[in-house]
Formats: sequence, structure tokens, C-alpha cells
Amino acid sequence: MTLREMGRSLGGAVLRRVGRAAGKVQESKPLPVDVLEGEDAYLAVFDAPGATGSDVQVRYADGAVLVRIDRFRDFHEGFEMVFPGRGLSLDGRADLPTDAAVDAESATATLTEHGTLQVRVPKVVEASEGSDAPSAEA
Repeated sequence: MTLREMGRSLGGAVLRRVGRAAGKVQESKPLPVDVLEGEDAYLAVFDAPGATGSDVQVRYADGAVLVRIDRFRDFHEGFEMVFPGRGLSLDGRADLPTDAAVDAESATATLTEHGTLQVRVPKVVEASEGSDAPSAEA
């Protein structure tokens, strides 16, 4: 093995280790999220780069929208991995206000082509105060 080949081999090993460490750091950080409130729903918007619909799991528990994204790396013929820097398992949490009354069963999730995951959680519609009064019979 020549000195040049040794240098390339060592350099490649260092890049792979640094890349794996960078991926682990990304996996340990929560997904960035914005929580918005409208008249009839809350909207949690997560960054979900590189995700496809089958990669995403969404659930609602304890007043929060919970997201898990398990991404996969595509194989690129003729290329070899040098720097595996993207985290593959990403988690996110969007806490809704403590007084939020929501219908979690009717929530919807949409993954956009731009790499954002939008989770819409409808608010519970409260009956108006007059609706409990008995109706008058004709």
C-alpha cells in the first residue's frame, strides 16, 4: 500500500465516523416544529426533509402531536458512501396549549412535496348555551 492509498483510506474512515456522529446528533435533536392556532383547529408544521408517506408515523397523546420519521438512504449506482451525515430516525413533538379541547380522532396529516409535515387537529365544537333548552312543540 502506498502512502497516498493509506492517506485516502484513513481520510475515508475519518469522514465516515464524523458523518455517523453528525447523523446521531441530528437524530437526538427533535424535529423543528411550528404550532399554529385557527378558529377551528390547531396546525403543527414539522420539517420532514427526505421523508415519504410510508416513513412517517403520527399519533396524539397527552396533549401533544408525536411524530416519528424513519428515513432510508437511496442506493446510487456507481457511488460509495463517504460521509453518512443524515439522521435516519427523527422524532418530533408539538405540545398543544394545556386548555386545548381537540378531536384527535379526526386529525389529519399531510406530507408536502417541499418536505414539511402538516398535522391538523380539529378543536372540539362546543354546543351553544341555548342548545340545551327544550324545543317548543307546535
